[in-house]
Amino acid sequence: MKKRKWVIPLAITLCCFIAIIGLITYGVYWAFFDIQRIDGQEVITICESPDSSYTVTAYLNSGGATTAFSVLGTVRNNKTEREHNIYWNYRCTTANINWVDDNTVNINGVTLDVRKDIYDYRRH
Repeated sequence: MKKRKWVIPLAITLCCFIAIIGLITYGVYWAFFDIQRIDGQEVITICESPDSSYTVTAYLNSGGATTAFSVLGTVRNNKTEREHNIYWNYRCTTANINWVDDNTVNINGVTLDVRKDIYDYRRH
């Protein structure tokens, strides 16, 4: 039986190539598409849910002289004190926040369940 010495080096090379492509893909996603890494700059408004379980804070963000303003919305669970971004809209300077019920908020006409939904203008 003839030994194939090239099989193991080829498998290792292929695995390394797939891992590198995966890391690059994740890096691009993290750098350009993950709104959880965006920090708020200037607070526009703060609005608490009817049962006081959640607090939504809207921030006005500026990307500099060559970009328009954006609005970032974060939700804070007042019981666990965990906070995450749920709303990101470009070319926007105001935030009209209205609670529909204890878990649903409407920000500038976009209705979100604060427990699971995220609005990112780049995906809509």
